[in-house]
Amino acid sequence: MTARVPPTPDLSNRARGRWGEDLAAAHYRRSGYEVLDRNWRSPTGELDLVVRRGPTIVFSEVKARRTADFGPAAAAVTVAKQRRIRQLAVEWLRAHELHADSIRFDVVAITGSRLELITDAF
Repeated sequence: MTARVPPTPDLSNRARGRWGEDLAAAHYRRSGYEVLDRNWRSPTGELDLVVRRGPTIVFSEVKARRTADFGPAAAAVTVAKQRRIRQLAVEWLRAHELHADSIRFDVVAITGSRLELITDAF
């Protein structure tokens, strides 16, 4: 699913990441999801977004880039990053004492002003 978002501001990488996470959270909310957590941290790393709709908990990695000059934003979610996110998901579920009927791993890739939601990305 691709959505148009407001023009991308000229931001530092950290500010762009926060801007991208805000856009992704708003997109999920508009699609009927509840945002359970943002920027959850453990010694293993950080989860960008944890959302839920019905019985499904979604762990979403958000990548925001100004341009695609260095490749698509989604390409930054490497196999090693995927492995880390899976481990973080287990930690998050344990920390919140939750059991999910189903879980999913999404990537929200934002390039310029284009938001692409990749469901079941890995």
